[in-house]
Amino acid sequence: MASVSTVSFRDARACVIDRVTDAAPVSGVDTVELRCAAGRVLAVEARADRDYPAVARSVRDGFALRATDAPGLLRVIGEVRAGESFQGEIGAGEAVEIMTGAPLPRGADAVVMVEHVTREADTVHVTRETRPGQFINPQGSEARAGDVVIPAGRRLDYSSVALLATIGITRIQVFRKPRVAVLATGDEIVEPGEKPLEYQIRNSNVYSLAAQVERGGGEASILPIAKDDLDSTRIAIERGLESDLLLLSGGVSAGKYDLVETVLAGLGAEFFFDRVLIQPGQPLVFGRAHGKFFFGLPGNPASTMVTFELFARAALELLGGQSESLLPLTLAPLTANFRHKSGLTRFLPAWLMEEGLTPIAWQGSSDVPALSRSNAFLVADPDREEWKAGDLIQVLLK
Repeated sequence: MASVSTVSFRDARACVIDRVTDAAPVSGVDTVELRCAAGRVLAVEARADRDYPAVARSVRDGFALRATDAPGLLRVIGEVRAGESFQGEIGAGEAVEIMTGAPLPRGADAVVMVEHVTREADTVHVTRETRPGQFINPQGSEARAGDVVIPAGRRLDYSSVALLATIGITRIQVFRKPRVAVLATGDEIVEPGEKPLEYQIRNSNVYSLAAQVERGGGEASILPIAKDDLDSTRIAIERGLESDLLLLSGGVSAGKYDLVETVLAGLGAEFFFDRVLIQPGQPLVFGRAHGKFFFGLPGNPASTMVTFELFARAALELLGGQSESLLPLTLAPLTANFRHKSGLTRFLPAWLMEEGLTPIAWQGSSDVPALSRSNAFLVADPDREEWKAGDLIQVLLK
C-alpha cells in the first residue's frame, strides 16, 4: 500500500466532511409519525401553514390600551382571555383587561402589565408612559405563512417536534438511517459473555461503537470478530462493505498482524489518511472501498470512542442526510493546573461541572473505568504546553 500522509486533527476532520459531503446521502426516505420523529433527519422542508401568531396577542397579563392614553385614568370596558376574541373596539380613554396569549382587541396598540396599574371598580389608573407595541407579539412575527421553518437536512430535536405539531404536520418524511457495520479484529478478543484468559480481553469496542452509532442516527450491525489472518479479515471486511458505512476496531497499527490496511488495499481501497496528530487515536484510517466509506479505528477503547466522535460521527450524520456536522465544543475554566507535551491535539477524560473542568487521572487509552467516570474530554491545543487553574480550555462534550 502506498504511503498516506499524516494529517492534523483539523485537516483530518475537514477531509472527512469534504469527502462525505461530496457523496450523496444514503438513498431512501421513511415516513414516520410525529411521536417517532425526534432524532430523525428531515428529508423535505417544513413550511408554516399560516402566520404565527395568527393574530397579534398579549405576552403579559394586564390591560390593552392605546399608548397615547397612558399615563392616565382609563375606563375598563371588558375582558379577553386566551382562546377568546374581544368583539368590541377600544376607543380613547378605554382599556380591556387582557390575559397572556389573548388576541389584542381592535383599537389597542399596547399592553400595560397588571403590576403597573391601580384598579378601582371599572377604572384603571396607569402611571407609566407606554410605547406602541409594548408587550405585544405581532401577527406573523414568529413566522409568515409559507415560510420555511425547518429546512431539509435538519436533525429533529424536541423543539423541532413541537414546531411540526404547531404547524399541523403529523406525518413526516425523514431520511433513512444509514446502516453501519461494526467489526472488531484481533486474536486476543473474546465475546463479553466468555471468561477471558489472562492474555485475552472482552469485546467492548463494538458495543460502545454501536451505542455511538445509534446516538448519531444510524443503525448498527455488529459483525463476528475477525481473527488476525488475511482470509478471515478479508471475508469480514467484504461483508462490512455491504453496509452504508464500515467501522473497524483494531488492526490499523504498524504491527506484523495488523492486517486491515493490507486487506483493504487488496480490495482496491482509496485511502485519504492513515494517521492523525491526536492522542488518543493516532493510527486512524479513513478511505473508501467498493463505493463505501470506512474507518479503521485504533483498538484501544479510548482511541475508538474519541476517533468515532471526532471523525466517524461526522460521516454518519452527513450520510444520514444532515446538512452539516458540528462538534459539541465549548470552553470552561480549569479547576487545576494542567500540562502536556505539545505537538498533538489531546482529548483526555475530564469532569465538567459548574465550577469548571477537572481532568481525570487515567492510565492511558485502555482505561475504560476512567472513561466511564468522565462526562467530557479536555481538549489540549497542540501549540500550547501549560494552563493554570482558572484558565479557559476547550471541552468536547461527551
